[in-house]
Amino acid sequence: MSAPVNSPRSSPPSRRRTGAGIPRALRILLPALLILGWLVAAGIGGPYFGRVDEVSSNDRTAYLPETADATQVSLVSSDFLGADSLPAIVVITSDAEIDDQMSAELEKAGSDLAQMEGITGEISPVIVAEDGLAAQIFVPLDPDADIAELTSEIETTLAADLPEGLTPYVTGPAGFSADLGAAFAGIDGLLLAVALAAVFVILIVVYRSVILPVVVLATSIFALCAALLTIWYLAAADILLLSGQTQGILFILVIGAATDYSLLYVARYRDELRHTRLRGAATIKALRGTIEPVLASGGTVIAGLLCLLLSDLKSNSTLGPVAAIGILFAMAAALTFLPAALYAMGRAAFWPRRPRFEPDAPDAGADPAAHGIWGRIALAVRRRPRPLWVITALVLAVGCLGVTQLHADGVPQSDLVLTESSAREGQIALGEHFPGGSGTPAQILVDRSALQDVTDILLAAGGIDSVTVTAEDSPSGSAPVTEAGIQPLGPPGTPSLEPTVIDGDILLQATLADAPDSAAAEETVRELRAEFAAQDVTALVGGPTAIAIDTNDASAHDRALIIPIVLVVILLILMLLLRSILAPILLVATTVLSFGTAMGVAALVFNHLFDFPGADPAVPLYGFVFLVALGIDYNIFLMTRVREESLQHGTRDGVVRGLAVTGGVITSAGMVLAATFAALGVIPILFLAQLAFIVAFGVLLDTFVVRTLLVPALALDLGKVIWWPSKLWRSGRA
Repeated sequence: MSAPVNSPRSSPPSRRRTGAGIPRALRILLPALLILGWLVAAGIGGPYFGRVDEVSSNDRTAYLPETADATQVSLVSSDFLGADSLPAIVVITSDAEIDDQMSAELEKAGSDLAQMEGITGEISPVIVAEDGLAAQIFVPLDPDADIAELTSEIETTLAADLPEGLTPYVTGPAGFSADLGAAFAGIDGLLLAVALAAVFVILIVVYRSVILPVVVLATSIFALCAALLTIWYLAAADILLLSGQTQGILFILVIGAATDYSLLYVARYRDELRHTRLRGAATIKALRGTIEPVLASGGTVIAGLLCLLLSDLKSNSTLGPVAAIGILFAMAAALTFLPAALYAMGRAAFWPRRPRFEPDAPDAGADPAAHGIWGRIALAVRRRPRPLWVITALVLAVGCLGVTQLHADGVPQSDLVLTESSAREGQIALGEHFPGGSGTPAQILVDRSALQDVTDILLAAGGIDSVTVTAEDSPSGSAPVTEAGIQPLGPPGTPSLEPTVIDGDILLQATLADAPDSAAAEETVRELRAEFAAQDVTALVGGPTAIAIDTNDASAHDRALIIPIVLVVILLILMLLLRSILAPILLVATTVLSFGTAMGVAALVFNHLFDFPGADPAVPLYGFVFLVALGIDYNIFLMTRVREESLQHGTRDGVVRGLAVTGGVITSAGMVLAATFAALGVIPILFLAQLAFIVAFGVLLDTFVVRTLLVPALALDLGKVIWWPSKLWRSGRA
């Protein structure tokens, strides 16, 4: 007996496989064009992973505000000192006192270095320490050369040429730059491999499918390729600044966000396939249910990131648009490529657990208990919401107390890299035998009329070992300055040298008694600036120590400015999305509470478990932007579904149904995001390791505690008043 005409089973095969009422050309052509377009974008953008170093820089000076003293000094210092170069300090320690023969061998070894490609300018004579147990040589390197390779070659060559008992180290700006370059070298390979592998494993566990994880992972990779291609050309055109740190965050953010948005769509699509025979209709319905939370979520993250444009520090202000571009492509891929790919494959994408067409099945939230553990959690939260949210909030508040132990006022440059460091060992050796600031002096740009006043202040300062002034007539390009004035270099009777004057300014160099990245050196520079201001002397202090100071000060200023602005922006977006005032305030408050707990726990872990030397001032800022912007995502995913259910079933039933339905997908999304950020820990940079822990822990805390217990319990306790003053509050059921 044939099936009735109106039965779904009587539909033509093509209509059963695709969408009803959609023109055939559109059903085939549009998905094909979307898939082809993303394949082309990935094919073009993929090779640019190996070319990021062409348009990126880890030079800290490039990221300082233009008004900073250190920036202004760095802009003119090369006019005084000659060709722009990156100084390497070669420190050679000796087991025995260095005699004349050893000095001669050191001089020859130093002269031989001049033949290396990448060394620009003259290599200094060998300077033997007063204790005779160490020597140092200043080697100017071409800043455009491969610094890591060049410093390694210098160290290897000297180790082979010098007699036994002499140990060379390459330190100074070039040595630490080489360390950073080597540490960031794993971003294109190791970081991506670890992040993608972690996501793939989670997807396999979540979907118990072979094909679907590959499609979701492809969505993330395609989004990253397209984003990187766009950012590369913007950086090449000097529109954006790109660093290894920004690059690493971009990779992780795009992979995590694109996967999260994909999880949300896949969950909705699979649910629609149970109620809709036609995959085209299921695709349209899934997109309708997904597009609002994804756009709201991505828009919230983008808005938070773009607040970084208000930063004085360019490393912060440039991260905003770079990461925002990444999120934009993550949303685009999840809402175009993924639906097109799943539409093309239909139910086969879920093999071997294909969703069955069950037209008589109840809607997703009708029976919370049918959703396994998340349905049972939702029902448990409903039974005693008030004690649950009060206790949870108190526990989180206690965790916030650890924030007082966070030392986020900057760390020495020598501690930025977590692996073994020749530059760090060299700086230690330098400080044991020479003034700690040898080779990396503070640079003081002074008006010619104030030269005497400035030199008097410098010579009276306790943290300064010696002072020189640039002088063109000097064989070394500089001359020592004492209380008697600029000293001639030569036999008695040699005329005093005149300092080099450019546009009425003179450049003095002060060798600090302490290591340039030490707290004592920073205190010396701050005292100099304060003394210049007190005596109304026109002088600017630059150099490596001043760069670190100005960077930390700008970062602290950004933190105080941007965090409140991000909160206001996100609050306004949530008010527009939820058509409410009270619910957004509560959501933001719970997310901030979660952030405070994450930072408090992180401070205790950093101090007592990992024994970190401190934290960069930008760590709390980045942690806040990512945790609040990304953490609010899960509240958006939850509360948009709760609002949808509340419109039909009342607020309290809506909360239970919404939590039961979204529990699995949001938890999976949280685990993916935590895993991707945790992958940053494979890059041995202190800043990234700390950010990895803060965001990964904070996301898990937000996923399993705030979104699972605190927010639903609050909503259940308040009932429909949570939607105040919207129409749902006035007419909805509690």
